[in-house]
Amino acid sequence: MSTRTTVIENIRQVAQEQDKALASLTDALVLLESGLDSLCFAILVSRLEDALGVDPFTASDEIVFPVTLGDFIALYEAATVDVAA
Repeated sequence: MSTRTTVIENIRQVAQEQDKALASLTDALVLLESGLDSLCFAILVSRLEDALGVDPFTASDEIVFPVTLGDFIALYEAATVDVAA
């Protein structure tokens, strides 16, 4: 399963479990407008660390805050490439 698919599936699962209505999941979606709150993102990041073996928010000295869903997915894609290298 690709990193993108893993991220999207986990977003949908967290939203369903937390009873949140999701916006359309496009790369241009601003994360603050996604329908997820801060608890949802905390759960999501934790689950993605379990699923992908990396937390890009702690794996680097550079602090990067993604703005869009595309940025968020790219952050995980880059982190998983770094882990594999």
